[in-house]
Amino acid sequence: MLSRRLFAVGAGAAAGAPVLLAGAAPAQTPPQWTIDRIQNTKVLRIAALPGEAPYFNKDIATGGWSGMCVEMAKDIAGVFDAKVEYLESTYGNSVLDLQANKIDLAFSLNPTPKRALVIDFTHAFYLHGFGMVGAKGFHAANWSELNKPEVRIAVDIGSVHEIAAHRFAPNATIIGLKTRDDCILAVQSGRADCVILAVNLGLTAVKKNPALGEFQMLHQPRVQLPTCMGVRMEADKRWRDFLDAWVDYNRGIQQIREWLYAGLAINGVKPEDVPADVEL
Repeated sequence: MLSRRLFAVGAGAAAGAPVLLAGAAPAQTPPQWTIDRIQNTKVLRIAALPGEAPYFNKDIATGGWSGMCVEMAKDIAGVFDAKVEYLESTYGNSVLDLQANKIDLAFSLNPTPKRALVIDFTHAFYLHGFGMVGAKGFHAANWSELNKPEVRIAVDIGSVHEIAAHRFAPNATIIGLKTRDDCILAVQSGRADCVILAVNLGLTAVKKNPALGEFQMLHQPRVQLPTCMGVRMEADKRWRDFLDAWVDYNRGIQQIREWLYAGLAINGVKPEDVPADVEL
């Protein structure tokens, strides 16, 4: 039985009313895939994060960018004879910037399941471990040593540091603060015994704040999360596949490790400052 809607369309056609056939629909402009846009414009657009050394560092005087991910971006752009264009952003906003087609590449993202619903990720270019920076004289090698009510742990709210603290030291007194700087101040002022930080951030914090204790890796378990590049979800996977090959090659020849050490050096962290049980 024909529906009333179909019958109405048929009646209109019989009466000479104009009918828009499927084959006569207006042609849609096909999307320009990211890799084609970069090749055509010779511009690679990336999210740049001020104050996030060793990944990013912005010179206030000159406006120039340096850091591990800046060097990585330049190398990627060089394959296309392109230049790098920077959009100041944050870790969270860089995901939105990708979705809005403001950037082509977001660096140093953890591929969480929620993020994977809205953007694609490359192979991991770095696995960063988790440890802690304590007050002077405070030491811990394992999560179990922190998992006590009398131990006060500072974490930046909404971060993977907070997730790790709640998962591996649920019995500790966990103090949630707005930023990492707030967490470090809490340790310096005696409000917290330690702050949970990824290796790069912990080494940098200690070098910049001599009043803090040393950075210590936490074991049993040893927590390591992949650090990836984020790209826009596209039906054409050439851009992501190219970046996967780029990552595998540069990890294999230890080039990414060199860029990482150079990024750490921005804040005065030297290879000999890295504890023996830290893998970079």
